[in-house]
Amino acid sequence: MKIRRWAAAAAVGTLALAISACGSDDSSSGGSGGGDEPYIAIVSKGFQHQFWQAVKEGAEQEAERQDVRITFEGPAAETEVEEQITMLTNALAKKPDAIGFAALDSQAAAPLLEQAQQEDIPVIAFDSGVESDIPVTTAATDNLAAAAEAAKHMSELIGGSGKVAMIVHDQTSLTGQQRRDGFVQWMEENAPDVELLPVQYGEGDQAKSADIAKSFLAANPDLKGIYGANEGSAIGAVKGVEEAGAEGVTVVGFDSGQAQIDAITSGVEAGAITQNPVGMGEELVKAAVAAIDGEELPESIDTGFYWYDKSNIDDPEIQAVLYN
Repeated sequence: MKIRRWAAAAAVGTLALAISACGSDDSSSGGSGGGDEPYIAIVSKGFQHQFWQAVKEGAEQEAERQDVRITFEGPAAETEVEEQITMLTNALAKKPDAIGFAALDSQAAAPLLEQAQQEDIPVIAFDSGVESDIPVTTAATDNLAAAAEAAKHMSELIGGSGKVAMIVHDQTSLTGQQRRDGFVQWMEENAPDVELLPVQYGEGDQAKSADIAKSFLAANPDLKGIYGANEGSAIGAVKGVEEAGAEGVTVVGFDSGQAQIDAITSGVEAGAITQNPVGMGEELVKAAVAAIDGEELPESIDTGFYWYDKSNIDDPEIQAVLYN
């Protein structure tokens, strides 16, 4: 594990600053000193949803408090695994003091994580873990528990029986797998009269998810509910219900964003699980600094989740974790 270098040699500091500046644009932030600050390279799952902007905001805030420098980047879409791997490759080439990584594919990055370990660069996983013991910790929502909470509310809202469809963003990331499995497991154990239709994957894309929702509705006119497992999936479900002119269909979502906030406020969407993305970004940077200092870290850092609907959306506790 690296020991924090507050006063790195001038030549090394200048080189690290020059390298990390290459290709840096609006995704770069943090300390702006002369290169002595520890540098943390963060590669997220994307930029297409407001969730990632909120994580970035939290990381930036904590970087300023900790007097470290960060870069924060991610592919344009959460299907671009190869692009994310390229970003991680480039991040490693900059020789950062630590790396934050939210994996689109829980296995694809394994060789690069091994490289980071060999080069004594601590890796902090966030949002979505990896199938590896190389990350020193994972700062993330307990997605199994959060999905179970979504299932519990769905069951209550539809009276404990009827057909429910699931639109999940992917089946390669741990978030996709856990938000699917947590929902399914809770229903199987607690709501035997709820019939779960085969899960469909919309890549977190609103348009694709809307088309999936309309297909579900066309094939199942008695559909009682649709669960959208991330921001794009949930917004797509809402749009699909609206475009199909369906009535009496309960939509339960995940994450926040203005479109979901508006849908819940208007009653089109029943409610959703919100994570704490700003807090996730903060915990990511805190953990990275601790790892650079050689401190021991817990295996995971639970960044929390909340159920919100029309009844509590204006509560201060909920407002603090929603993002537009």
